Amino acid sequence: MSAILSPLVLIGLLLTIWELTCARLAVPAYLLPPPSAIGAALVASWPLLLASAWGTLSTALLALVMASLLACGLALAVSLSPLLEDAIRPIAVTLQVTPLVAIAPLVTIWAGIDHPERAVIGLAAVVAFFPIFSGALSGLKAVDPDLARLFDLYGATSAQRLWRLRLPSAVPALLEGHKVAAGLAVIGAVVAEFVAGSGGAQGLAWRILESYNRLQTARVFAALLTLALLGVALHALMELAERRLLALWRGR
Repeated sequence: MSAILSPLVLIGLLLTIWELTCARLAVPAYLLPPPSAIGAALVASWPLLLASAWGTLSTALLALVMASLLACGLALAVSLSPLLEDAIRPIAVTLQVTPLVAIAPLVTIWAGIDHPERAVIGLAAVVAFFPIFSGALSGLKAVDPDLARLFDLYGATSAQRLWRLRLPSAVPALLEGHKVAAGLAVIGAVVAEFVAGSGGAQGLAWRILESYNRLQTARVFAALLTLALLGVALHALMELAERRLLALWRGR
């Protein structure tokens, strides 16, 4: 119970200090709105923010699926060929460390100016790719030596090693990689929409930009709160799925 009450009490205390400070110092609402104004903006705009949150979430999930399929397939191919791993890993690392804002204009041009949602999905998939690829590759290579010798003893084929030893061994790393990638996909979708988006891709980032341009700071905070809640909910869902799947994996 204390694990739940402690953060709630702290958040309530911080919000109270925030509210009283804004009232005491007469801070302009466009500069820093009090929590009460943010709550009012959230209530007034919740249908629009909810629709935008669904747009951001659906974009992130689609990008996660695309990144998962590509990363898992590539990791599987790389794990079977050390030469291919030496060739692909530096490219994957370079892609990971390249800032998203640097490649966003190119992806926007390639996707087509009239289809900004394609660019946003592609950029979010780029961000989500590396954690899944790295986790899958590490898991496929993290085989118990005793089990490997047992497979040698029974004369297992390469296909049997893959399906009965290497893929099951990779499950924990795969789940962890997907959990990290899910959060990054949301971040990637928001950043990509900031850089490459337009009114055609109206996720939460677009609502933030729209409110900012109108100096509706309370609405900006409301959109940020919605985005934070979306990220927390997605992380909790992925963590629950990870625990359930790991329990099933250990049971087997």
